[in-house]
Amino acid sequence: MVFLRINKISNFSAEKIKKISDRQMEEIKDRKLDAGRIVEDVKNNGDAAVLKYTEKFDNIRLNIDDVKIDEVEIEEAYDVVPDENIEAIKKAANNIERFHSNFFEGGLRIEEVDQGLILGYMKTPISDVGVYVPGGRAAYPSSALMGIIPGKVAGVENIVVCTPPDKEGNVNPNTLVATDIAGADSVYKVGGVQAIACMAYGTNTIPNVSKIVGPGNTYVTAAKSIVSEDVAIDMLAGPSEVLVIADDKSDPGVVASDLMAQAEHGEDSIVVLISTSKSHVQKVLDLIRKEMDQHARSSIISKTLDKSYFLYGSLDEAICLSNRIAPEHLEILCENRWDVLREIKNAGAIFIGEYSPVAAGDYATGCNHILPTGGLAKVKSGLDTDDFVKRSSIQFLTREGLSNIRKISGRLAKIEGLDSHGKSIFKRFEEE
Repeated sequence: MVFLRINKISNFSAEKIKKISDRQMEEIKDRKLDAGRIVEDVKNNGDAAVLKYTEKFDNIRLNIDDVKIDEVEIEEAYDVVPDENIEAIKKAANNIERFHSNFFEGGLRIEEVDQGLILGYMKTPISDVGVYVPGGRAAYPSSALMGIIPGKVAGVENIVVCTPPDKEGNVNPNTLVATDIAGADSVYKVGGVQAIACMAYGTNTIPNVSKIVGPGNTYVTAAKSIVSEDVAIDMLAGPSEVLVIADDKSDPGVVASDLMAQAEHGEDSIVVLISTSKSHVQKVLDLIRKEMDQHARSSIISKTLDKSYFLYGSLDEAICLSNRIAPEHLEILCENRWDVLREIKNAGAIFIGEYSPVAAGDYATGCNHILPTGGLAKVKSGLDTDDFVKRSSIQFLTREGLSNIRKISGRLAKIEGLDSHGKSIFKRFEEE
């Protein structure tokens, strides 16, 4: 039985709000010293260090020739994965590809914005990207799909995947099938900090990449923070978060179920319920207590919820608090849900209505589940195709176009004391 307390929003201090945002990042900072030693070892000693840490942390001694997944292993994975699993992975992959394709604008876009002034930009894919897929004791084929497919839609030529082996030295076959369906170009049996280090700096076996994306535990995230000085990363994502805004018209059973679903990620997950009704919150908590034992990971759920927040107040207060927390996942379970949505400024992914659970977005809607946490939704978006491209501005000026702005440019060059800048413009009009 968990001890769950209800608080009024007005009694919920700013310090507690900050604590929600800071809790994850502090743990990541605490891991940087240990992660840094491993990163440096891999950087200096390559494959030997990778094998050493694989044996230490994954409890399996591999030969370097076993690290790269070959076609035979992928074929064997298809043989042992049930057909219904393969079908589910394929359908999820199709939904993810459809979503990211529909909203991706690549290539060249130009427009004549003024007489003789043609401007625009060109998006070109990053040549090589590393995707980290968590694993080892569990299987996360959905994370493989979410990390790889947007990159392929964006046109990345070479996607390298690292994922940890189990105690037998194998990668979960469901994950392997997912990497194949998603279009990974190579897959390596390496996990943890050492995986991030080898993708950042390369070894004789594993190539370095230009950018690293994908979720992971606090050690993995700490490693991404360290290598970000030398290679691009997507974001520093911590443990899972959910915030639910509800009113007394919402089904307390649905709310309770969604809170427990996110709580089962781990004891460091952040769970917040904000309702417009104290009695509604009480109904949700009563159902959680009643149904807790029916969940396989009830012990984890219990410990997570014991550190969670169950609040009530006005809808305006709920929206304000949600925007200040900037949750990874936000559920809006209110009668006037579309009005609430228009007031939301900070959230990684938003789920509207009682038939839109976070779990659906985790697997099958096609939206990405690799999302900013720890308050980063105030400034960051979830992983999408734009994370796999860079944008070059395009500028084409005719003689008339340059003539129209030469005085402006010349004046600013003079202000900044850059005489040659101005001359480079007026040189073209010397005959006038």
